[in-house]
Amino acid sequence: MVEFPIFKTKVEGSPRFDLADPKQRGEYFQLKAGLEIEKMKKYLESGSTFIAYLLGKKNSGKGTYSKMFGEIFGKEKVFHLSIGDMIRGVDKELKSSEQRESLVKFIKENYRGWMSPDEIIETLEGRSTSKLLPTELILAIVKREIAKNKGKVIFIDGFPRGLDQVAFSLFFRDLVDYRQDPDVFVLISVPDMAIEERIKWRLICPKCNTSRNLKLLPTKSIGYDEVKKEFYLACDNPECGNARMITKEGDELGLDPIRERIKIDQELLEKAYQLYGVPKVLLRNAVPIDKAEEYVNDYEVTPQYEYTWNGKEKKVEVIENPWTILDDQGTASFSLLAPPVVVSLLKQLAIALGL
Repeated sequence: MVEFPIFKTKVEGSPRFDLADPKQRGEYFQLKAGLEIEKMKKYLESGSTFIAYLLGKKNSGKGTYSKMFGEIFGKEKVFHLSIGDMIRGVDKELKSSEQRESLVKFIKENYRGWMSPDEIIETLEGRSTSKLLPTELILAIVKREIAKNKGKVIFIDGFPRGLDQVAFSLFFRDLVDYRQDPDVFVLISVPDMAIEERIKWRLICPKCNTSRNLKLLPTKSIGYDEVKKEFYLACDNPECGNARMITKEGDELGLDPIRERIKIDQELLEKAYQLYGVPKVLLRNAVPIDKAEEYVNDYEVTPQYEYTWNGKEKKVEVIENPWTILDDQGTASFSLLAPPVVVSLLKQLAIALGL
């Protein structure tokens, strides 16, 4: 089992930052990782880049961490390559009369594998979303995506996705002409309980599809349905007219529908950790409660929100406390907000890249 060390981000005497505010978040990153940020900026300005393979359970924050990295260094310098999004994009191209011909031509010219190009196209068109596509096809399509984003840092999310694919990452950069780029595995540890709570309390706006969380990330507009005796969130987007956010179908089941996927993700993480020759960055999302005061500032801990209805004044009263969970070993822990995890990412990347 991979041992994820607790990374210390606490700065004594640190001012309190509202990490949901982009301006304060930028100030926070400068305080906590200013030296590493300057080194990374010089590295990127010199034309150097790198490939990072993001490995962690589903809903472990891979996209969020990549987005914050881009927030710090500029979105034009960073490309978050989600394999799932990429495949969904390919599905749309196949259904488009304008794009289909170009995609088929690309596959026939670049795909190398045991199935014929025609069989590959048939597989794409008739595939089940639960069935993995051939690794050789994934590599070909990823090559196309990376070619569109030359000169950018690449965060690859969703590859490797099977134990047999881990070895491909050892020579993957050669396949996509990234011979000079260093690569690194970014391994992310998030307790199952944290993922389940994020799913079960997730709400989505029916108009703009914005996702929030009744327990962990509420909007500014919190309401109470006196008939159903339940609290709800209204979307903050003014274009949505205070639309009531709803539960996505299946979210009430939590981890149950994806438990097998979670297990495979953990196995992949363990396998990747054993590889020699590829630097590892270990990101830990949870800190044992008895160690939290030593390692993190209190504003870096994820809050949870509870609500009471003041019937007399007809308003919702909000109670905020640190979010307490059990990690996968059963230890009472606090979950961290994304920024302190990104601080850990920045500091470890600087070491991995020799900055």
